[in-house]
Amino acid sequence: MRGIEYRGLTRIEGPVVITARSRNVGYNEVVAVYGRDEGRRLGRVVDMSEDWAAIQIFGNSTGLSADDSRVEFLGKPMELRVGPGLLGRIFNGLGEPIDGYGNIFSSTTLDVNGLPINPFARAYPRDFIQTGISAIDGMTTLIRGQKLPIFSGNGLPHNRLAAQIVRQAKILNRSGMSLNEGAEPSSPTEPSSPSKPSSPAEPFVIIFCAMGVKYDVARFFLDDFERSGVLSNVVVFLSLADAPSLERLVAPRCALTAAEYLAYEKNMHVLVVMTDMTNYCEALREVSSIRGEVPSRKGYPGYLYSDLASLYERAGKIKGSSGSITQIPILSMPNDDISHPIPDLSGYITEGQIVLDRELSQRGVYPPVAGLPSLSRLMKDGIGPGMTREDHKDVSSQLFAAYSKVKQVRNLASIIGEEELSEGDKCYLKFGERFEQIFLTQGENENRDIGRTLDLGWKVLSELPREELLRVNQEFIERYLEPAAAK
Repeated sequence: MRGIEYRGLTRIEGPVVITARSRNVGYNEVVAVYGRDEGRRLGRVVDMSEDWAAIQIFGNSTGLSADDSRVEFLGKPMELRVGPGLLGRIFNGLGEPIDGYGNIFSSTTLDVNGLPINPFARAYPRDFIQTGISAIDGMTTLIRGQKLPIFSGNGLPHNRLAAQIVRQAKILNRSGMSLNEGAEPSSPTEPSSPSKPSSPAEPFVIIFCAMGVKYDVARFFLDDFERSGVLSNVVVFLSLADAPSLERLVAPRCALTAAEYLAYEKNMHVLVVMTDMTNYCEALREVSSIRGEVPSRKGYPGYLYSDLASLYERAGKIKGSSGSITQIPILSMPNDDISHPIPDLSGYITEGQIVLDRELSQRGVYPPVAGLPSLSRLMKDGIGPGMTREDHKDVSSQLFAAYSKVKQVRNLASIIGEEELSEGDKCYLKFGERFEQIFLTQGENENRDIGRTLDLGWKVLSELPREELLRVNQEFIERYLEPAAAK
């Protein structure tokens, strides 16, 4: 029977309390715990047997006693109140408003754990998202409905990169027109024409979720959103570093629930930026340790893969809905180790990754996107004629191949010296420098359309002899290379 209070707790272990089990208790069910002097504290069921239930409290258990505490099983999972007033609002990790404007005026609530999606109902992602960043648009293209994480390290500018993507991202349809701003497609050699007024038919909004970040990081994003004027199209979920561990586990689920409402109920295109997934996984490991579970790799629970998949797989497009959810999770790799369990498992679930390179960052390259380990597995289906430009695939392939050769030549030069290199190898060294300084490097406020990005790609490829351009069509060489070399 729901609503009946049970007096007394069996055990209290940090934020986890053990109590006698009510009938029909469900996993992840919301529970209210009352202490003698404290008010109501919410928690959720994290484990159970035939006779007892383990409840993790959203906060700490200070002030609770085994004899005087009361427990009420509320008979429902944790829910988020959603409605048209979501945009422009700031919530904590539990989905409670913290911007001073009160609750959303809506009677609609959704389970934060989401609903299962029939795989047959998913639509294949194909539409190009222009971020305005050459390293991403040209070589690691983001597609609408894709999940493309950023693998970074401590001290690298992943926050600046994420903020720039939020400011500049535009969804392009298959004719090269911006859906959210109505920009005309760029010609092969000319920049895009001025943007038309925003299209009300297919709006583009941002869900930003911060987990376990410091206050200055959260303030950076909020100030950037406000300064750039995008805050009215952003929904923010903040779980700061001093928040309870369980709040960090709930925050991304609240954010994705809001994204699903806007995408599938309001037919909006939603870009979800989540930082930092490493803090999320650390909280998961902490909760697992408190529950006494057997640890797996580096102390993380054995279900880390399936838990991350329950978040990442909420991205995508569904047949019958014009909305979509695109995810950019940010992972800070401990010790820059890409084989660490968090980036390793994320790479299996997601469709590629953008890897930031510390050496490039130390040389002053921004954004320091490492060309070779970065990839987008859906790129091939979102570029080409009618989507970006007919030479996009060839330019990207040739830049990858040439930059791979640059790495080999640099290793050779470190052994025998640059003076002993052949003339061909010296051309590759010069190409590598110009690729990093012209193609990769761009200002935080520099927004390049795809035409400009590909033109810069041809410009740096002009440093190589034509006989080395084996991955590009001869027709494209005559059409694009000669004008680029003449500039």
